[in-house]
Amino acid sequence: MRHRRHRSRAVLSVVAATLLGVTACDASGGDGPGPSGTQAKARPSPTPSWDRTPRSIAAVGDSITRGFDACSVLSDCPEVSWATGTDSKVKSLAVRLLGAAGAAERSWNYAVSGSRMADLPDQMAQAAARRPELVTVMAGANDACRATTDAMTSVDGFRTSFEDAMKTLRKTSAKAQVYVASVPDLKRLWSQGRANPLGKQVWKLGICPSMLGDPDALDAAATQRRDTVQDRVEAYNDVLKDVCAKDRYCRFDGGAVFEYRFGTAQLSQWDWFHPSRNGQARLAEMAYRNVTAREDPS
Repeated sequence: MRHRRHRSRAVLSVVAATLLGVTACDASGGDGPGPSGTQAKARPSPTPSWDRTPRSIAAVGDSITRGFDACSVLSDCPEVSWATGTDSKVKSLAVRLLGAAGAAERSWNYAVSGSRMADLPDQMAQAAARRPELVTVMAGANDACRATTDAMTSVDGFRTSFEDAMKTLRKTSAKAQVYVASVPDLKRLWSQGRANPLGKQVWKLGICPSMLGDPDALDAAATQRRDTVQDRVEAYNDVLKDVCAKDRYCRFDGGAVFEYRFGTAQLSQWDWFHPSRNGQARLAEMAYRNVTAREDPS
């Protein structure tokens, strides 16, 4: 029995020494050398936080980002662009973030009037070559604004093109931040502009016929046509949100542009559909608020 007690005390001493050794290692924070002299594994890096003060901006998209019909009829006016314009009344996102001088030196507009989501990968390649810290995206209205509802870009095709655009950017700029604006509520733009006779005459030149064609028609067929366009716009916005959510450096506007209630003051006096200077300023305000928000609005 005496020998058994000696052996028990010896075993307990070894166990105690081992436990003390483990406790001492944990107390050091896990960063000291282990028993073999090797360093403990580093903890995984946290998800990067959104930089609310980017120092350069590139814009891609369609006629809205080009300031179409904001200054003169059927013409681009990039100086009033919500994203990169220089107009003091608009105070573009670039001006708000970089100042007037910084916006002139470190912001670039690669949007093209009439472009659809399928055109975005090429625009994104141009933007990526500048190595911007922030890229703004506003595209999708022209995918819904076709001659007929059957000609609208499919939801799957829209998704593929947007994914390709993001992949194009990531090949060159792995950490560039992306701000994605939702597609505007086209049906609301129709409801606001249809009260203006001049606007309806301009619409006949081919501006968004799927929504704006026969603007005064309120029969079942016309209503169904507009509802079909509206449903497609909402589906596009779901795609923008979903694809953006899969990229750690992308921020969707949470539907801010779609939900904004554009009035006649925010619409072009030439076509009553595209944003006026005032409308561009409102888009700039929304973008600035979302880019500088501490939490993702989407």
